[in-house]
Amino acid sequence: MIKACLIFNNHGKPRLTKFFTYFPEEEQQQIIRETFLLLSKREDSVCNFLEGGKLIGGSDFRLVYRHYATLYFVFCVDSSESELGILDLIQVFVETLDRCFENVCELDLIFHMDKVHYILQEIVMGGMVVETNQTEILTHIEAQQRIEKQEAAMSTAISTILSTLSY
Repeated sequence: MIKACLIFNNHGKPRLTKFFTYFPEEEQQQIIRETFLLLSKREDSVCNFLEGGKLIGGSDFRLVYRHYATLYFVFCVDSSESELGILDLIQVFVETLDRCFENVCELDLIFHMDKVHYILQEIVMGGMVVETNQTEILTHIEAQQRIEKQEAAMSTAISTILSTLSY
């Protein structure tokens, strides 16, 4: 089971944190700090799997990560998950973000946090992988965008009608 998905930059600033297992806020912050300290010391040429630290569950848990440019994409998983499968999942997540934001960067994660969370929810829900087919994920995202545009148009129309009635 996936316990957490973390994205942070090279300086340790969290850009996305999603915990699928309950941890108090202080413990979440400590997990993020500990994870960053563990990963930032590693060279890019070493293995992308790491035994979890004391806070995240110890030896039964693994940190599976990829370092892309200025961002670390980290999944904390228990021993029932395949590390290679999670690496592939990270690749699907990043490629989906790339397709949605046209070469995703840190600013996209900051200014479109709701969309990033929605994409993650399409891939992982409740700590379980629900979809890895990128085409299917993008179809759902496009459908969501159409709904948002329709709602915005309806909201504008209602505002226009209400403003004409108030005169």
